[in-house]
Amino acid sequence: MQIQLQPEFDDILQPLGSHAAEFFLAASLYHARKISFARAAHMAGLYFDSFKTLLTEHFKQGYIMSDECVLEDMCTVEKL
Repeated sequence: MQIQLQPEFDDILQPLGSHAAEFFLAASLYHARKISFARAAHMAGLYFDSFKTLLTEHFKQGYIMSDECVLEDMCTVEKL
């Protein structure tokens, strides 16, 4: 599927690099919890660390952790 962006996006995305649209689409899908972090990084054409760095730069947060994951990890640590 080819996507034709409205011209208004050009002024915003151009200074951010040639793959900015792919990054922001992948990041949006990740933030909406539609795809995994690894899948989003792959779809953005970035290595794991590069994707995390850009997420932190643009969204102030690299990883999204659900409350359930945090609670499960806390229980695991308590068992150790």
